[in-house]
Amino acid sequence: MKRLLLLTALITLATFSLADARVKVKGRGDKMNFDFDSVDASHRPSMELMTRKCSKCHTMERTVIAIQTGRAPITGQPFDRQAIKAYGIKMLRKPNSDMNKREIREVVILLNYLLEENSK
Repeated sequence: MKRLLLLTALITLATFSLADARVKVKGRGDKMNFDFDSVDASHRPSMELMTRKCSKCHTMERTVIAIQTGRAPITGQPFDRQAIKAYGIKMLRKPNSDMNKREIREVVILLNYLLEENSK
C-alpha cells in the first residue's frame, strides 16, 4: 500500500512540476504562427518582419514546427543554431527573398531566441 501511495505521489509531482516552456503559438495548419504576446517586446518588430517576409514563400507553420521539434519539417534535418545560420545565408542568396543582410540578421537572432526559449 505504501508503494502504491508513493508511486501515485511521484507521478502526480512529476506531472505538475513539469512546466511547458514552449513558445506559444496561435492557429492551426496554414494559419499557425507564434503568439506575439508571448514573445519579449524587444523581439516583436523582428517577429513582424519575419511573418511579413518569410510568409511570401511558405507558411509560418513550417517555421513553428521547426522551432518546436528541432527538425526542419521538409528535410527532417536538425534545426539548431547552425541550421538557422545556414538558412539565413540561403535566404540572402535567393534572388526573390526580398531580404537584405540587416533583415536576415534580425530574423536569425529571433529564431535563435525562439529556439532557446522553446528548450527551457
